[in-house]
Amino acid sequence: MNNENIISMKKLLILVAVACLGHLAVFAQKSKDHNFEVAKNLEIFNDIYRMLDVMYVDTLDPNVVIGNGINAMLKGLDPYTEYYPEDKSKDLKMLLTGKYAGIGSVIRYHQRLKRVVIDEPYEGMPAADVGLKKGDIILSIDDSVMTDKNVSEVSNCLRGDAGTSFVLKIKRPSTGKEMKFKLTRKNIKLPDIPYYGMRPDSVGYINFGSYTEGTAKQMRRTFVDLKKQGAKSLLLDLRNNGGGSLQECVDITNIWLPKGMTLVETKGKVKGANKTYKTKLEPVDTLMPIIVLVDGATASAAEITSGSLQDLDRGIILGTRTYGKGLVQVPADLPYNSNIKLTTSKYYIPSGRCIQAINYKHTGGGYKERIADSLTHVFYTKNGREVRDGGGIKPDIEVKPDTMPNIAIYLERLDTMEVMFDYVVDYIAKHPTIAPANEFRLSDADFEDFKKRVVESGFTYDPMSEKMLDELIKTAKFEGYYEEAKQDFDNLKAKLKHDVARDIERNKETLCQIIESDIISAYYYQSGAIGAMLKYDKQLKEAERLLGNSEEYKKLLQPKQ
Repeated sequence: MNNENIISMKKLLILVAVACLGHLAVFAQKSKDHNFEVAKNLEIFNDIYRMLDVMYVDTLDPNVVIGNGINAMLKGLDPYTEYYPEDKSKDLKMLLTGKYAGIGSVIRYHQRLKRVVIDEPYEGMPAADVGLKKGDIILSIDDSVMTDKNVSEVSNCLRGDAGTSFVLKIKRPSTGKEMKFKLTRKNIKLPDIPYYGMRPDSVGYINFGSYTEGTAKQMRRTFVDLKKQGAKSLLLDLRNNGGGSLQECVDITNIWLPKGMTLVETKGKVKGANKTYKTKLEPVDTLMPIIVLVDGATASAAEITSGSLQDLDRGIILGTRTYGKGLVQVPADLPYNSNIKLTTSKYYIPSGRCIQAINYKHTGGGYKERIADSLTHVFYTKNGREVRDGGGIKPDIEVKPDTMPNIAIYLERLDTMEVMFDYVVDYIAKHPTIAPANEFRLSDADFEDFKKRVVESGFTYDPMSEKMLDELIKTAKFEGYYEEAKQDFDNLKAKLKHDVARDIERNKETLCQIIESDIISAYYYQSGAIGAMLKYDKQLKEAERLLGNSEEYKKLLQPKQ
């Protein structure tokens, strides 16, 4: 190298060094500015509260006021970052473990009675063991009156430390009698696998609810049991599964995938948030055909399972697009026995994609935007099939469930008269036993009785077609077309006239399914109701059809030609 080249090289190194120093100086300045802004705003917040505490006209509760401030701050981030003060720490523990101590029953607020009532006792739990029934009105817990309490307040009183006892006073609507029960709280864990069993043509079915501690071992035992019963293919139902533990998710997916495979990578701002999750155990079965059922409530860990099986071409995903939660939370301890559940990273499944559907803009107002399909990117499965990031897991086969008619939604969820609920309670009181869950049917006479009760109750609801017609009439008047089409509008309005009895009869099949499910769960609990309702499941029927066609199944796992 000659002298001229040496001099040029020295000049280049000096320029690079100066540039690096410039970047370091800018970074240091930004860091300094950020730290100053943090300190400044914390000092302002502290001074504002001190001033309020001294000068505000009313005495402030610091737990409430500062707690509201913390929650408002977190609200501007994402809905999964949550603060748990000391009195709410048990809620976080239940979220992480699926366990709580109580009586093991769903309760609800009865709109007409203005009371909290027993809705659904869990099988083998204290509420069911002492004989509490659907519809029992909660009057008091020990010496505390509950008739003026809401669901949250009653629930807090029912929960407590395992092993503690209390006296529950209820009124049974079917007899009008007031009754007392002594209950002992126990650790309650909601079933992660509320139902599994064999379907026709050697198809095993697993209804899977959530990923909590110990679920992977339970899932492995369940799948082995189905294989012993003769299962040659599997339907894994992840509909309405909101997720849970990431490690449990990996261990569960490992049942059908070889040891040593990377299923998830988490990436965040802090180095400690970056982690790779691999399968650690020998699988149970890597060849059995699998179809995973998903819907819009399939989220988080359930999306990792379905997405990993899709990315590695291990199974077919069927149903509707999943929720799209690609964010990872970790719990952290705070002073004075409080906690925070904090979003620290995003997760990426085997193809390299992140399926987070919503971009949360940290502008202080909690603004968010859904990532448009046009802005997503193409990734490839192990076999070379195209898949995309953003917007959740798109199923390989889209099958939409039957939509629930408007009248059914009002009768089941929004009826202030609680006609359907009361009908089920009265039916249970009149029938000490019913047919086996898979055989039970509501008779035509029973349905006529139900319809009569609804009509006589004065039940009303908002028919969407009438609302839309009213909006169309307003638009036609605004645009000057109404007078010319008035007769047509009047004729259509007459046809859409509110007729509850007619609408109930028209939707008899759906309403019977809802009533049957409620009745069956009272006798055979959640597992009985899930198994019995499968015969009406449109998505499950399509999945079973596909599992019966091996050529079509295999073709779906190959790239489109």
